[in-house]
Amino acid sequence: MKNKLFIVLTVLLGACTGDFLEIKPKGQTFYDALTTKQGVNLLLTGAYADIDGVNGTVGDGWASAVTNWVFGGVSSDDAYKGSNAGDQNAINAVEGFFADAQNLYVSQHWTPLYDGVVRCNDVLKALKAATDMSDTEKKQAEGQARFLRAHYYFELTKVHGKVPYIDENTTNPTVVPNDHILWPEMEADFKMAADALPARWSDKGRATKWAAKTYLARIYMFQEKFQLAKDLLQDVYSNGGYSLMPSYEQNYLIKTINNAESIFEIQYAVNDGFPNSPNAGLGESICGPHFIGSSGFYLPTHSLVSAYRVDANGLPLLDDTYSADDILPFATNGSSVLYKGPVDPRLDHTVGRPGVPFLDWGIHQGLSWVRDPSNAGPYNNKKNMFLKSEQGALSNTTGVRVFPNANNYRVFKLSNVIIWLAECEAEVGSLQNATTLVNLIRNRAKNSNVVRFADGTPAANYKVEPYPTTFPTKEYALQAIRYESRLEFAMEGIRFFELVRWGIVGPVMNNYLAVEGTVLPYNKGKVFNVGQHEIWPIPQRQIDISVKEGKSVLTQNPGY
Repeated sequence: MKNKLFIVLTVLLGACTGDFLEIKPKGQTFYDALTTKQGVNLLLTGAYADIDGVNGTVGDGWASAVTNWVFGGVSSDDAYKGSNAGDQNAINAVEGFFADAQNLYVSQHWTPLYDGVVRCNDVLKALKAATDMSDTEKKQAEGQARFLRAHYYFELTKVHGKVPYIDENTTNPTVVPNDHILWPEMEADFKMAADALPARWSDKGRATKWAAKTYLARIYMFQEKFQLAKDLLQDVYSNGGYSLMPSYEQNYLIKTINNAESIFEIQYAVNDGFPNSPNAGLGESICGPHFIGSSGFYLPTHSLVSAYRVDANGLPLLDDTYSADDILPFATNGSSVLYKGPVDPRLDHTVGRPGVPFLDWGIHQGLSWVRDPSNAGPYNNKKNMFLKSEQGALSNTTGVRVFPNANNYRVFKLSNVIIWLAECEAEVGSLQNATTLVNLIRNRAKNSNVVRFADGTPAANYKVEPYPTTFPTKEYALQAIRYESRLEFAMEGIRFFELVRWGIVGPVMNNYLAVEGTVLPYNKGKVFNVGQHEIWPIPQRQIDISVKEGKSVLTQNPGY
């Protein structure tokens, strides 16, 4: 049904072109045909269809994927581009901070997300004229459309900064300036959604009251409105009815999608009658491991792996220093030397390491499992992977892509709420509460299943313990919380945006690039420029077509 609706919507809504701001308002006949309950629901389905970042008209959705694996992952110290040196050169520019306004991925990030905005606005326009819907039905449809619109604007804002605000009342998008960050508009949409939406739906994947409150808190945190965020996060934590899964890896398996910890996740469907399973995370379709025949993009960094080292007491090494041989030498012959020191068990639920079992695929075979180790090291990503026993049934079997699968992307989990609430407590509340919240996450890690060899022996010297005493200072608490965030949410596409939000992206990335330049030659000489590289350009094409009285309306970001 989803795919049939998508085909209808493609005809009704029209394909979104690369010249997004040239799209003109649709005629009255179009809206008359959709100003019914059935039409509104059809339009709303179309608005949801873009949420994975893939609208079927601009590339393959790699740039705009909801997982943010390019702009939130590869641009950070968590992930390499992967593949080989010349593949998808536009990502090389993002990873190395030399992307310009003509960069293909910069453009292809922008357009699908604005397509999502247009679809949400179409819902809101049709709602105004619909006469066969109850007030409750209208309110809930409006809440979902505004939730989705704010989501699309948040994704645009994180990457491009100031973007033009186009709503259901905009008549000429080409003359709308990008003169402010759209925090007020996003806040208003999420507030309305939180008031309008139910706590749960019978069908999975719809926006809910608790998802809207979590998103609103996220918006507040980006603005350093920590007390407002704290109140919302406490509400979600105390009253949302969510609970941590018993074992960490259960948040990353197909068999445990839509679990008790999940607040909002993108629903993936595989082998549903369309080549390449376009509803199965097509935006990550090139991110599967090379050994299954995928393209081998989005691989964990040496820095990330080293971050999971712990001291003799099972606590993280908060100095965040590492060298090229901390965990595993980059052996050219493919041999591996397992690190014997203690590590956080979340490491081997996140990263495929040579010599360690890789889910049910057997022992990771080292460099032969990576497409080009000289370009991306010896590791694979585990979090978006399917089991060997699920191959074919829950992974794509049509077209050319072998990696699309039914493993949903979890946008918000209770663990996110707990870490963010701990941060707010450290900023404006209680250090004791902050410590307690972080220890909830660390105790879950301590009690989680560990990766084992076939004989039942743990695959590494796993050790993780809670903090034994209250964080002594606000500064220490924030350092510990930020480090915990990296360990808990690595390879989930949020790392770069968090570094920017915390105001530490410059020193972290420049330290990372300096060390990585001694490990992988292509990183040598790369520099992060504070005040420029926190965001990427406005696509030049959009500036060129946004003209009023002979002058460009859109303003380019500093440094581009």
